[in-house]
Amino acid sequence: MRSFVSQSVKNLRPSGIRRYFDIAATMDDVVSLGIGEPDFATPSHIAARGIECLQNGQTKYTSNSGTLELRQAISDYIERLYGLHYDPVSQVLVTVGVSEAMWLALKAILDPGDEVLVVEPCFVANAAAVEMAGGVPVTVDTYVEDEFQVTGASLEARITTRTKAILISYPNNPTGAILTREHMQEIADVAERHDLIVISDEIYERLVYGVNHLNFATLPGMYERTILMSGMSKSFAMTGWRIGYVTAPEEIMDAMRKLHQYLIMSAPTMGQEASVQALTHGDNDVFDMRDQYDRRRRLIVDGFNQIGMTCFEPRGAFYAFPSIAVTGMSDTEFCERLLHEERVAVIPGSAFGQSGTGFVRASYATSYENIERALERMGHFVQRHSLLATPV
Repeated sequence: MRSFVSQSVKNLRPSGIRRYFDIAATMDDVVSLGIGEPDFATPSHIAARGIECLQNGQTKYTSNSGTLELRQAISDYIERLYGLHYDPVSQVLVTVGVSEAMWLALKAILDPGDEVLVVEPCFVANAAAVEMAGGVPVTVDTYVEDEFQVTGASLEARITTRTKAILISYPNNPTGAILTREHMQEIADVAERHDLIVISDEIYERLVYGVNHLNFATLPGMYERTILMSGMSKSFAMTGWRIGYVTAPEEIMDAMRKLHQYLIMSAPTMGQEASVQALTHGDNDVFDMRDQYDRRRRLIVDGFNQIGMTCFEPRGAFYAFPSIAVTGMSDTEFCERLLHEERVAVIPGSAFGQSGTGFVRASYATSYENIERALERMGHFVQRHSLLATPV
């Protein structure tokens, strides 16, 4: 019998993250710095709102776009944080996480063969989402020398007559990098000069350290050119609730809503109810979790530097991205050997794009004690395998 799997799906590269989780699941006493998920439980008052929704029998579909209460809360939240107003009826859509929002945004704007500039290193699904939407991902590399911030010149160098959009994700997964206003303005200038849309994934917007997050749509002329995506998963420790949201100009939002209606119907009702509580009463929870992440961030960055894994300072999200150059290994070899020899799980930087080669992603969304254990084990590993180690 012939294969019925489409060639486009066959051509998709498997996730470079999942493999290490699968290996670690077969082993005992593994300290995992691999998963990009808060280790905190959803704050109790937020969870209680979802439980109340279930107990009251609110288990039916909502409006395709999400409850008006939640869309209003999202609109108010963005205006409170950034001074931007999005109409809750015509410009706000509740999605099943940012993953759905990403695909909707791309599918809504792309015709077959259109190109999207995908800034890397980035989350493993970004380039794949472009392909699944019928577009062509064109990667734009960033480098540690530039603190993994994309430049206008690097974007310009990759633009063709088929370029339709720029996809950015800052604060960044996997590097922890943020964008300065100057670099954001360079992106904005390129978008305006070449008449492009900017898709900005800002899911880690509240998890920044020592800086203020700058929403891309606040730049002059960018409100009309920006599809803005965020959600509840990271800032409010609500990954399993699967609530994201997207705001956009009305024409694009109409197209996204049409796709969403056929694909999803509506996001989970109890998750929407809990999200209203989070957006309206959850700031103190965000501040508390961010303070604890910051303490872990300083521990892990200092620890990596002390054991010889040079690490630039991440200013957002909850990832460190140290170099493994001192070992002379490839990043995949480093991760595999570290997992088998010391039972510590980290992810190769190359899983997030070619410019991540030579680095590893380590999540500090785990306890302080786990990070200390991981650093101790990694210190032993680097000491054994360092090119600078004294021969025995």
